[in-house]
Amino acid sequence: LAKLANKAKSKGLTLKIIAADTFRAAAVEQLVEWGAKLKLDVFTGFQNEDPSSVVFKGHKEAIENNTDVLLIDTAGRLHNKEELMEELKKIVRTIQKNDPTAPHNKLLVLDSTIGQNTYSQLEAFESSIGITGVIMTKLDSSSKGGSLIGISKKYKTPIHFIGVGEKVDDLIDFNAKDFINALIGNNFGEKNETIH
Repeated sequence: LAKLANKAKSKGLTLKIIAADTFRAAAVEQLVEWGAKLKLDVFTGFQNEDPSSVVFKGHKEAIENNTDVLLIDTAGRLHNKEELMEELKKIVRTIQKNDPTAPHNKLLVLDSTIGQNTYSQLEAFESSIGITGVIMTKLDSSSKGGSLIGISKKYKTPIHFIGVGEKVDDLIDFNAKDFINALIGNNFGEKNETIH
């Protein structure tokens, strides 16, 4: 999320991050630390506070301050845990109390190392809240992220970014031609011949 926020900040947009993962140990602290490093505004609640309550207050504050971009960290949602998915639905309903048109984007972050299991995750999140796009991470590992082809072809879900490392700038815009070149043997970031 901090990488995504940094991309928005680099475009000159004002932004706020809401740390809504209030139950996972150190999740809020990690985001606050990233916020301090990148000089980003991070809205936090209390430890074990209801995530929807944190989101409601942070969203309201962002509206009042005319913030350009609001990013909400709802990490820790396991697609096979019904109570966590219900909590995610509640977060969406809560946002809509402040703005019936929100959230404007719902991005699912997928781990490339889990292969075709990404499909079941995408299906679960799509049926629960609807997904507007995907970010695929860990493409710097041994995984090549071939499941992105199925995500694009079978589910018609847009792929916005791919993660290729741990540094803040290692979240790059998805480019299908570069991805195919990397998939057939080259590495991300290297100059590749264009496939026609």
